[in-house]
Amino acid sequence: MQAAVTVTPARIPDLLLGLATVRPVFIWGAPGIGKSSLVRDFAESLGLECVSLLGTQLAPEDLIGVPQIRDGRSVFCPPEAIARDEPYCLFLDELNAATPDVQKAFYSLILDRRIGNYELPKGSIVIGAGNRATDNALARPIASALVNRLTHIHLEASAKDWLTWAANNGIHPWVLDHLTDRPDHLWSKPPKTEEPFSTPRSWHMLSDALHSFGRDLDEETLKVLAHGTLTPVHATAFCGYVKIVRSQFGIEAIIKGDARWPHRMAERDLLYYLAESFRGRLIKELPVSKEHMSANGRQTAYRAKSLLVQLAEISVEVAQSVIASDADGNPVLPAWFLVEAARDMPRLVEARR
Repeated sequence: MQAAVTVTPARIPDLLLGLATVRPVFIWGAPGIGKSSLVRDFAESLGLECVSLLGTQLAPEDLIGVPQIRDGRSVFCPPEAIARDEPYCLFLDELNAATPDVQKAFYSLILDRRIGNYELPKGSIVIGAGNRATDNALARPIASALVNRLTHIHLEASAKDWLTWAANNGIHPWVLDHLTDRPDHLWSKPPKTEEPFSTPRSWHMLSDALHSFGRDLDEETLKVLAHGTLTPVHATAFCGYVKIVRSQFGIEAIIKGDARWPHRMAERDLLYYLAESFRGRLIKELPVSKEHMSANGRQTAYRAKSLLVQLAEISVEVAQSVIASDADGNPVLPAWFLVEAARDMPRLVEARR
């Protein structure tokens, strides 16, 4: 299903309060961005127990129940997890990953709020959630009749929302500080190959691991943890950040001239991280137009070109990454600066080709 409009996690509670209390809701979103935890938190806010049914682990009889003979007739008895006397939140997780037979078994729960002779207690709510086919996750088509009876919400990851939550939930300071500087690293699109990728959930996993290993965590173990949970580029950047934290060696010192670019091969991950930070600084501080540039702007541009030269002496590839275009091929640094960089350092332009 394609998203026409997306919402951030901060908007979910209010939307569910107005929607889920009157009609079934389905929350779409990429893996690891917090769909399940948002539903559980919402149920808790209403004082309802959240009963989760995982679509990929169910068979039709797990919902319909087993038949019993009563007065010469067969009666299907739904499982205890569903057949409750008090109102509750029925969470159908990975609903669209369930087999067609299981999806059909869900129909009566979603459409009629009943299964067999059992009817959900008044005040109960039904919420489904699932990944999209574009997320390279297991997802099956949902019948149009079911689609038309659900209100659909498309959730997107929000660094602002997650950092607000993380600050009050024991997330490791390294993770908090790094993502405050690089909020674009919170989430990455699921890859087509089998490899870790960054999500709010994977950063939470990394945070738990960092807490577990404590202050004695060595550099090699850190690399294993980061590359075992995050997108490779994000893992390298995070390891570089941690090295900066431990060595008190940052981009600010390099810009001021109090330190030089790290040049040893053993510090290459740190060099990449500092280059990314340098690129971010230039995007933020260089004016779009050179006309009417202030004295501070001219000084920043002059220092930037000087640092690029120094960086290129260590690694043309890393220096080139500073002036590289974005993923869509669009320049991110001002055109006038790129022209001057090409004039002063033609080998950077050659490397881009």
